[in-house]
Amino acid sequence: MDMDSGETPLGRRARNRAYCRAPEFLRLSDLRTLRKCEKVAAVCFRIRGGILEFLLVQTRGGRWTFPKGNTEPGLTTAQAAALEAFEEAGVHGRMEEISFATYVRPRRRIAGRPGAELMVTAHLCEVLWLDSPQESGRNPTWFSPERAKRRLREDRSESYAMELARVVDRAATRIKQLRTLPILQTADVIDIHDIRSRSPIKALSPGRSQRRNKPPSEK
Repeated sequence: MDMDSGETPLGRRARNRAYCRAPEFLRLSDLRTLRKCEKVAAVCFRIRGGILEFLLVQTRGGRWTFPKGNTEPGLTTAQAAALEAFEEAGVHGRMEEISFATYVRPRRRIAGRPGAELMVTAHLCEVLWLDSPQESGRNPTWFSPERAKRRLREDRSESYAMELARVVDRAATRIKQLRTLPILQTADVIDIHDIRSRSPIKALSPGRSQRRNKPPSEK
């Protein structure tokens, strides 16, 4: 966060984008990316008092992980990750459109045999505030980078734990870059509320609450 102006790293880029960018359409390259990537993850962060923290959620089995899920037809990986961040962790914030990392998630064993591996595309998300998650039992919790890596290692294979730790390290490096790059050199961001409003997939899904943004609050 800019200590002088109080403006966050992704917030500066969103402001610049509003003046400099023309409307965009879904490109064929985006569709090809959706076919290649089977999962998306939102690596959510905040900076408070100069301290970086990452937001993790719990799986149904109790393990800590990034908010993640399947790609969605008609949405980019960043847009799909933004929806997962909102549904699993109640995140309101800004998602970087360009992926900063990919990692491989091993599938569970089926009938005693290992399943196919899944590629996960990770996007960085700057959290502005949290709402109540739409999915129960997720327990979104903030961790320092080192504590996040320790939590992500729990009850996982050594190779997978190393993959997740690498994602945290790369995210921290990318966030540091975002705080030092001039506005015109930074990548584009998307607003999570904007994606929720435009997505017919989520808006029409039965059983999902249709809460609107409310004033920021600490939870």
